[in-house]
Amino acid sequence: MLARPHHAGPDDLALALRLRGGLRERLGVPVGDQPAAALLADADLALRELPLLATVGGAPPAADPTATTATGPTQDAAPAHDADPAAGVGAESAAAETAAGGAGVGLALVPAPGLPPVRRGLAAVAVAWSELVLAGDAARLKRCAEHECAWVFWDVSKNRSRRWCSMRVCGNRNKARRFAAKRAVASSATTRPN
Repeated sequence: MLARPHHAGPDDLALALRLRGGLRERLGVPVGDQPAAALLADADLALRELPLLATVGGAPPAADPTATTATGPTQDAAPAHDADPAAGVGAESAAAETAAGGAGVGLALVPAPGLPPVRRGLAAVAVAWSELVLAGDAARLKRCAEHECAWVFWDVSKNRSRRWCSMRVCGNRNKARRFAAKRAVASSATTRPN
């Protein structure tokens, strides 16, 4: 995303963590988790600091004097903050509006020019998420249903029903725990004194 290494300051790290937290919450929805509304809202607020721009040519204008600066967006930058509560992290609404009339015509959502390099990289993450939502593929990117696992995976099953990053590891652990719990309940029911 970045042509060369750049130093991320404490504010950039905090922003990245807020965005990541909301996206991870949203990725748990397809496997049955209830997302924490506070984390989704915080990620939407983080997206407001990462303005995006709709362009017809697919790339931002070269040297736009009215573009976003390090101090904040101007009127030409479209902030990615219109969140659909049911869909999770924002930027989807802005991307949907820009892509609806121009799908296949070269209309693109890009990080606003003038963003500092690290923020431009984070804005590119917002663009990638928006593209997944617009393509209808966001539900295929999932967080493993095994809560001790931190992996995210791409569900390639036909009916999009995969729940674990690995059936052999996380799925097996989950099933073994459920079996042990059922067995414990059954054994405690048979050993009760009369």
